Amino acid sequence: MAMAPMRLLRHLFARSARGLFPPERMQRIAAAIAEGERRHRGEICFAVEAALPAQSVWAGHDAHLRASEVFAQLRVWDTEANNGVLVYLLLADHRIEIVADRGLDPLVSAEQWRGVCLLIEERLKAGEPEDAVVRGVSAISDLLAEHFPRTAGDDDRNELADQPHLL
Repeated sequence: MAMAPMRLLRHLFARSARGLFPPERMQRIAAAIAEGERRHRGEICFAVEAALPAQSVWAGHDAHLRASEVFAQLRVWDTEANNGVLVYLLLADHRIEIVADRGLDPLVSAEQWRGVCLLIEERLKAGEPEDAVVRGVSAISDLLAEHFPRTAGDDDRNELADQPHLL
């Protein structure tokens, strides 16, 4: 993929992700993740990044590739049922990526994942980043509850921390 000069500029001069997601918003997102995970046996992780390093942009790396890297870095794959889900936002590219582990991915259609992305995108465009992520987490929790419902007697281990990641 060729590097576009405008894309490089967007990444070089990207606003801080902390501006959109200050600590109090991140805490409310963490609470939404914890609340959603009480309904299912899956794990949800949220990560936001303002921009990619210039060399990554120059090399043509995109949000999808970066989301896969973050999925591995944060060990979202490291759950007993292989049902972790990463919601990744790359602000400079206005991209939302959802990466689901192999235990869940074949159970959810591309259209369902796209629906979650559209839900998040709609609220982001409305200037409501916290609500965007909370609604996305809730929609993902609905999908996880459908395929990995929590039942009486389930071990309620939190395999991944609920705290969002500001990269």
